[in-house]
Amino acid sequence: MIQQGHGQPWAERLPLPAAEAMTEAQRAAAKTLIDGPRKAVLGPFVPLMQSPALLERVGSLGEHLRFRGMLDARIRELVTCAVARHVGNQFEWVVHAAAAVKAGVSELAIEALRLGRRAAPLADDEQLALDVALEVLQHHGVSEPTYVAAEARFGREGVVELAALVGYFAMVCWIMNVAHTPVQSEGAGSGLDAFPL
Repeated sequence: MIQQGHGQPWAERLPLPAAEAMTEAQRAAAKTLIDGPRKAVLGPFVPLMQSPALLERVGSLGEHLRFRGMLDARIRELVTCAVARHVGNQFEWVVHAAAAVKAGVSELAIEALRLGRRAAPLADDEQLALDVALEVLQHHGVSEPTYVAAEARFGREGVVELAALVGYFAMVCWIMNVAHTPVQSEGAGSGLDAFPL
């Protein structure tokens, strides 16, 4: 298990409720996740089980962005890694770093991002998407040159999807950061070290 958060003492704050203690709404939410593309109640959906109505809406948005969006898997996974690194979220990092490499992002670039360095080597579209993500995360918007390049490469729909992807993953990372949701995956890859303060 990789713990979320570096503070001590550490405890998972919002664990998955025991099956026998779940409300009817929680059981229905869990069944929807298990029967859908995620196949399990993991990551942000563990603390979101405290609010099944919110879980349903967050899950629907995430499902669209991850499984039905127009952006290439390389772009989606790289941007998700950038968000996870920025907010220090173990779960999304471990899941999406492996998925990014599987989708074709350079393993060296992902490792550099994990260490807080400039991600390289990257394809031109990957670098542009990363520029958009990092500008949004650091400056809460994008510069005109970055916007123009992103619209030319990804189209208006793609730019909106990129911004939504950054926002969605920041939100679910923050939920897990607050809840101290750990990574339960066996054989999980390298987690994130805390940046020195």
